[in-house]
Amino acid sequence: MNVASQSAVFGRRKEPHTVIIARGDQIRHFTIRPWLAAFCGSALAAVVIGYLLATSYLVLRDDLIGATTARQARMQQAYEDRISALRSQVDRITSRQLLDQQLMETKVSELLERQSQLSLRHGRLGPILERAENEVATPPVPTAKPDEHADAIGSIQPMAYSVASLAAPPASNDTRPFSLWSTRADPLPTESAADRADKLFVSINNSLKAIESQQLTRIATLADNAYKSADAISQALEAAGLPVDSEFEKSDVGGPLIPLDSSLVFDSKVKELDEALDALDHLKKEARRLPLANPAPGHSVTSPFGVRTDPILGTAALHSGMDFRAPVGMPAKVTAAGVVVKAGWNGGYGRMIEVDHGNGFVTRYGHLSEIDVAAGQKLDAGDIIGKTGNSGRSTGPHLHYEVRHNGEAIDPLRFLTVGKKVAQYL
Repeated sequence: MNVASQSAVFGRRKEPHTVIIARGDQIRHFTIRPWLAAFCGSALAAVVIGYLLATSYLVLRDDLIGATTARQARMQQAYEDRISALRSQVDRITSRQLLDQQLMETKVSELLERQSQLSLRHGRLGPILERAENEVATPPVPTAKPDEHADAIGSIQPMAYSVASLAAPPASNDTRPFSLWSTRADPLPTESAADRADKLFVSINNSLKAIESQQLTRIATLADNAYKSADAISQALEAAGLPVDSEFEKSDVGGPLIPLDSSLVFDSKVKELDEALDALDHLKKEARRLPLANPAPGHSVTSPFGVRTDPILGTAALHSGMDFRAPVGMPAKVTAAGVVVKAGWNGGYGRMIEVDHGNGFVTRYGHLSEIDVAAGQKLDAGDIIGKTGNSGRSTGPHLHYEVRHNGEAIDPLRFLTVGKKVAQYL
């Protein structure tokens, strides 16, 4: 079979590519295999593509770098803005907490100052109220409930520390009010510590005001009662025609209370009470100098002061005193403080005692059976000076009692009547 017929039967044979290099007399040839040609083409294509990519990167690198830098700058700016917002929020919260703390400390200081003033006032009021209670009969004044005001005063100091602790800044590790990664604050509670403290301050302040008001009301009531007692004594003495040396004049105590300054109002009320008590004390002393007591309490009067029929002669005569029915040996009491000027037998008086009470007033006690004092002896009202009897010009046992002013006899009934009226004030 020839070559032509073989090609017709099996197809055309593909001959490998042969590269022939002729140089002078030297001839070289290379046979290029298909896989080698494919490899070389692939390598060349890879180099070309790599070259193109490298060229594109070099051309576009500046744009890529600029875009990356801009993106980073935007991210950094956003982060800095977030940090700035967080700092502003922290500053606002801190400022608000500091302001609340300062307000609380100021209020606590004011309450403590008022508590101190109330304590000082209580110290000042103690003696004067005790004096007023002893000298003036006053109706009870409503006082605060123990759990309303007394507890409030007692709890001021603990409250101060608790409020101060509420006003203290938060701990360094407390990050609850804000988030490090968000500018939105957490929801605040419906009632903050400052609000609760304000309510507590208002409650205690109202309690302190109520206590101050009660103090002023109590002082004003005592002053008014003292003036009323002084007026009652003065009017009773004047109505009986008895002299009273009054050095004090009542001032107005009525009208609404308009406290411009609590300390000034308190001082004014205390001064007013002092003046009222001084006036009352002065009138009491003046009244106690007068023989207003009954020398024989519980015993009837057998012969009043004035013109009467003399029991011995049976003719009209002036009776210069009052006779009290009394058995022999009954204690005779002096009707006011004074000094004994006579103590012994005195004509028709029999055994008689004369006591000088000052301001020209003297009292005489006659027909005694026994004398228990001596001339010059000082006496207090109610002291026993002797015993009743029937000595001297007398028709039976009794106590003869006289009141004289500058030597002139005065009806003792005037003094006894006044004594009954003012006994409750003395």
